[in-house]
Amino acid sequence: MKVLFAGSPKSSALILSSIVKEGFDVVGVISQPDKRSNRGKGKEASPVSAESSKLGIPVFKPVTLGESFKSEIEALDFDFLVVSAYGKILPNWMLEAPNIAPINIHFSLLPKYRGASPIQSSILNNDNETGISIMKMTKGMDEGPVYCFHKTDILESDNKINLEQKLTSLCIKNIKNDLNNILNKKIIPADQDNAQASYCSKIDKLSGRVNFQKDTTKEIIQKYKAFIGWPGLFFEKNNIDIKVHGLEEYRTNEVDLSGDRFKFFSNGLLAKTVDSAIVITHLQFPGKRIISASDAANSYARFFKE
Repeated sequence: MKVLFAGSPKSSALILSSIVKEGFDVVGVISQPDKRSNRGKGKEASPVSAESSKLGIPVFKPVTLGESFKSEIEALDFDFLVVSAYGKILPNWMLEAPNIAPINIHFSLLPKYRGASPIQSSILNNDNETGISIMKMTKGMDEGPVYCFHKTDILESDNKINLEQKLTSLCIKNIKNDLNNILNKKIIPADQDNAQASYCSKIDKLSGRVNFQKDTTKEIIQKYKAFIGWPGLFFEKNNIDIKVHGLEEYRTNEVDLSGDRFKFFSNGLLAKTVDSAIVITHLQFPGKRIISASDAANSYARFFKE
């Protein structure tokens, strides 16, 4: 079975590696162009590009999906186009290129959370369950018929990073059997119920902003878990954006919640919310290193009282 794979992030690189290990003939890989590295002036390949190079698979990194790229892809012979978080809308000619079907691995239970941030959305909405959808791609965004689902629980301890790892592992466990079942017509895709569809927006740097005077404790904690890694959680104090690198729910009666919005106590920096409070254990000022709340109490006590 011949596969053309398209993806960009680390989770997609792991799926690509598993497909190769399962014996699929990956005839090529499509990924995002190299981006400027944060560590220097050079450029850095996407995780999928790096993995395909390691595996000796031809990799395409088109800036646009135009005619020159089209001619390269149409010269290939493949049964499935398998897409996992590639990052670009595919033109119709790409969807028509595979001999059997264009397949998208989507990290939600469609039609819920169509779009770019399904994992974060499931956490923000405090869902108890999520999963992956193996979908036949069509012109609309995540609107194609679904071949099958694989589900997993969302635990209280889950955040964006480890939930993505769980979903990636779920895909790796099932992808060989899924593609074989599609090839042998053992599963037929079922249309989504568009009336039940919901869409999630693209995450940007401002997504992690919280306002303690407007947000509830639960909303802040879910944001912290959803945006861990990037863009992270931050709040504004005295016109300065302060990043939060450690957060707990306030569970004691040690501090009087009346009066000041911020208070240092034995467990950290207490921040009053609309309905209760949260405890910041580690924080970071612009251009500074991450510090514990106890260190902040020594250096920034006056700052948080002003």
